[in-house]
Amino acid sequence: MSRLVYVGDPMCSWCYGFGPQLSALLAAHPSAVIEIVAGGLRPYNTNPITDEFRDMLRGHWKSVERMSGLPFSEAALQAEGFIYDTEPACRAVVTARAHSAERALPYFQAVQAAFYRDGRDVTRGEVLADIASENGMVRETFLAAWRSEVARDAVRNDFAATQKLGVSGFPTLAVRKADSLFLVASGFCTVAVLEERLAAIEARTTEGKQ
Repeated sequence: MSRLVYVGDPMCSWCYGFGPQLSALLAAHPSAVIEIVAGGLRPYNTNPITDEFRDMLRGHWKSVERMSGLPFSEAALQAEGFIYDTEPACRAVVTARAHSAERALPYFQAVQAAFYRDGRDVTRGEVLADIASENGMVRETFLAAWRSEVARDAVRNDFAATQKLGVSGFPTLAVRKADSLFLVASGFCTVAVLEERLAAIEARTTEGKQ
């Protein structure tokens, strides 16, 4: 396995459900390198959540809960005036990645847990900075970087890269072989399926070299 490319959004419920499967894959391949691309599920939304939208999310969350067994809290959704804007959390992931590429996935998963398991409002910079501090980064340094135009430009670049790759859903996982990307998964799947698909890609690309 050369390099994995993971396109997702920390406020995507299926990405949250996929997290343990991805972690299991990486544990089985400790030498694997993973690139995190912030996809932007609902970036720049400015409208407070409605009852209809809340019900739609609740249905998705229950499906993910059944599939993954992970816990969900609706506390953030119940906050008055909550705006489901995923840009701040995506920008925080990009900020963590700029600090250290190795921090990107752990921080991504920490934001997921904060939002879905703990019901924290991860659209707020102060909360995102708290999570950074909880994961070994300097809170005020992180917050300043997150607020910067550099971070805003960087996350826009990630969104553009997602569109250029033709990604239409999250989570999306690909493997990079030389200058080519091979799709491993688009949507939730188990680690067993991931292993099967990676093995098939490896066999196909190796055969092509012979």
